[in-house]
Amino acid sequence: SEWGEFLHCKGKKFTNFDEIRMEIEAETDRLTGKNKGISPIPINLRVYSPHVLNLTLIDLPGMTKVPVGDQPADIEQQIRSMLMEFITKPSCLILAVTPGNSDLANSDALKVAKEVDPQGLRTIGVITKLDLLDDGTDAREILENKLLPLRRGYIGVVNRGQKDIEGRKDIKSALASERKFFLSHPSYRHMADRLGTPYLQKALNQQLTNHIRDTLPQLRSKLQAQMLSMEKEVAEFKNFRPDDPSRKTKAMLQMVQQFSLDFEKRIEGSGNEIDTLELSGGAKINRIFHERFPFELVKMEYDEKELRREISYAIKNIHGVRVGLFTPDMAFETIVKRQIARLKEPALKCVDMVVSELTNVVRKCGEKMARYPRLRDETERIVTTHIRETEQKTKEQVLMLVDIQLAYMNTNHEDFIGFANCQQMSNKINQTKTSKGYTDILVIRKGWLTIQNISFIKGGSKDYWFTLTAENFSWFKDEEEKDKKYMLMLDGLKLRDLESGFMSKKHMFALFNPDQRNVYKDYKQLELSADSAETVDSWKASFLRAGVYPERPQDEDGRNEDG
Repeated sequence: SEWGEFLHCKGKKFTNFDEIRMEIEAETDRLTGKNKGISPIPINLRVYSPHVLNLTLIDLPGMTKVPVGDQPADIEQQIRSMLMEFITKPSCLILAVTPGNSDLANSDALKVAKEVDPQGLRTIGVITKLDLLDDGTDAREILENKLLPLRRGYIGVVNRGQKDIEGRKDIKSALASERKFFLSHPSYRHMADRLGTPYLQKALNQQLTNHIRDTLPQLRSKLQAQMLSMEKEVAEFKNFRPDDPSRKTKAMLQMVQQFSLDFEKRIEGSGNEIDTLELSGGAKINRIFHERFPFELVKMEYDEKELRREISYAIKNIHGVRVGLFTPDMAFETIVKRQIARLKEPALKCVDMVVSELTNVVRKCGEKMARYPRLRDETERIVTTHIRETEQKTKEQVLMLVDIQLAYMNTNHEDFIGFANCQQMSNKINQTKTSKGYTDILVIRKGWLTIQNISFIKGGSKDYWFTLTAENFSWFKDEEEKDKKYMLMLDGLKLRDLESGFMSKKHMFALFNPDQRNVYKDYKQLELSADSAETVDSWKASFLRAGVYPERPQDEDGRNEDG
């Protein structure tokens, strides 16, 4: 005989399956209340049968009984969170149930299953309501695993309808009706032995057994590793009293030292826990110094016409009523000092970005103290306070350095481009252009990018290897740079930020001609993208070094300096 046992009613055997159903409803009410809400706490039922493997079933309480008007606003998110709590585990088999009279491509069950099981290794498809399909239609392609195939395939079933349930049609009669339906249907009779609830029961039994056998060695190894770790921890604590102050002090010092060590490793770049998904710690700060900060410096906008006007006014005001012959030094200093003073803003912004990353490092290093939240909070507070104090000192130092530069103009410095050095630099550049390997000397950046708008026939995007020099922008088929696809001259080009397209995670920008000429073939702009915002920012900084600047923001009347 068959009988069932609930985990919450251990020792009590249920031989009447109507009583099992009533107990599920009663336990649902105890967990979620009379309003039939939802709960992530599973109801565990173990079924014993001479024909079936002992199964532990998880029932998601009360989902079909929530009145539409009584559903909370975030019911969808609650359901999703509850599902993810189970199906994200690698040891869980996923039963993705979809009505046969709906579009399989839009199945919510399959979409959610694919998120956590993209290869379909743990997903079993179940198609219901096959008896409700319109005349002349069937689900044969789905059941033969030809449409949206799954590794474990699909199984079709025909359950009791609402009318059958109200008429108290028993399970045996329902199974007989289901069997008759598949045997008599022209589209399903050739596979009737692989359809129906009994076959689903048998298949689940077999697949669960195989799945347990496949995952058990890994689970055993994990448990053994956890047990060894626990035994080691127990051995450390067994000779100490819980209230021993020396033990508490030692444990606290060890965690603080570990925090310090982790912080140093994240900044210096050594250690075993290396992030392979994104830049962090010292690498992120390195990029801030060498790419973001130069980008912010070059990005500082200035109006050349306004600058010329300021220079003209400064010269005239210094000469007064006299007509001057030479440009006075005071006019030069006045204009240059105003430009140098503008360095303060990007320099302070650089400090803010570094402080933000240091704060992230502190938070990540404190995760190992999670067992002691008060110690973690206090440690993070002390270190963060110290960072904030040094932040203020750093900003004061940065401002002082700028003030030092403003205090004295050293026109004898070798980097100062005066009349003498100007001609010398010009000759040197001309000689470099005619020498061999000019392109290699002036290469600014190389790397992969995606051209978004190159061909709609080919899907609208394609990856290329790009080389940026001071004069041109070329792309190749691959990194060997043998098959050059195109070389774009940079003269007159501008940069423009673009928003990502619908359902796209790409970060984009574009090159264009301000005078509306085609920039590439018959395209008005060359749309480029990368997978991360950091890569795009890095490329934009490189373009700035090559003299390609962002487009100017529009005035209120819709005009900008670029026309």
